[in-house]
Amino acid sequence: MSDLPTPTAQRLRAPSWRDSRLLVGLLLVLASTAIGAYVVSRADDRVPMYAAKSGLMAGQPLTAEDVVRVDVQLGDAGSDYVGADAGLPAEHVVLREVRAGELIPLSAVGPRAQATSQPVALQVHATSASTLEKGSVVDVYVNRPSAPARGSVGTESFEGPELALEGVTVVAVSKDDGVMGGSGDTRPVQVMVPKDKVQSLVGDVDLGAKITLVAVPGAIGARAS
Repeated sequence: MSDLPTPTAQRLRAPSWRDSRLLVGLLLVLASTAIGAYVVSRADDRVPMYAAKSGLMAGQPLTAEDVVRVDVQLGDAGSDYVGADAGLPAEHVVLREVRAGELIPLSAVGPRAQATSQPVALQVHATSASTLEKGSVVDVYVNRPSAPARGSVGTESFEGPELALEGVTVVAVSKDDGVMGGSGDTRPVQVMVPKDKVQSLVGDVDLGAKITLVAVPGAIGARAS
């Protein structure tokens, strides 16, 4: 019986740089490194901006208490918003509504002289005021005092009601009744009034007109967050 040939053991050889599997693995490592570097570089493109901490309304001063810093990626659009790296513009006011959480556009703030409305405090019935809050949108009605009838004593009558303002925004509602010299059943409510309407409305108040604020159905103002 002849002896069978003994198989010779094969030695493992180190992979050559020409090995396709080694090249593919190297390319995958390089690709993942490049992608990671790109993601990190894009994250570094974020810039600090100011967003409204709560709803901002036209005419109110813009202060540090009204804003919050956020880091965002805006690219070329960053120049359209108020940046947080240089601080707030000095003695600027809000020119138009900015909702809570929104970035503050540069076009929405400016010097006080550019403001088109002013806050005016009105005494309204406490029951009516209790349904309002900062940011409510209301129509303003006035009932002006009428001339007393001949022979009438101790009675007061009013004309109207007449629509004085449409769609103005409430900026503050007092929690205390009758605080500004009004009777106990009234409450001061501060609304933003167009500048060209302020004199007329103040005149009605001085005459003793009754003021009624009616919420606009479906209107959503700049609610405080």
